Amino acid sequence: MGRRVKDFIEVSDYTSLDQLINTLTAIRDNLPEEADPELRMKGDDVFGRRLSISYFRELTPEEATLDERYNGSDLPPADPEIEKLRGKLDKVEFERDHQVAKRRIRRVA
Repeated sequence: MGRRVKDFIEVSDYTSLDQLINTLTAIRDNLPEEADPELRMKGDDVFGRRLSISYFRELTPEEATLDERYNGSDLPPADPEIEKLRGKLDKVEFERDHQVAKRRIRRVA
């Protein structure tokens, strides 16, 4: 099984309960078998509310090729010299100079 991603469907424009039920039934019937869907209400009284359905799906072939770029398999092998230097640097003790002024960020309205 390949990697799965979480996808969302927003249901915001519905007029009647029957229309909403038909929309949700159509969405449910077209979801993948192992989608594990969840229904949530999002929004507030000012901007309105909408139903959000989240579900898991397999990556599309295009998404899979883009995802392969970031899996680290094309990285060069570890250089022993660099690893030796990294080990030496990890052993160096570092103490912050308390005389150095710390930056302060001030908020201006």
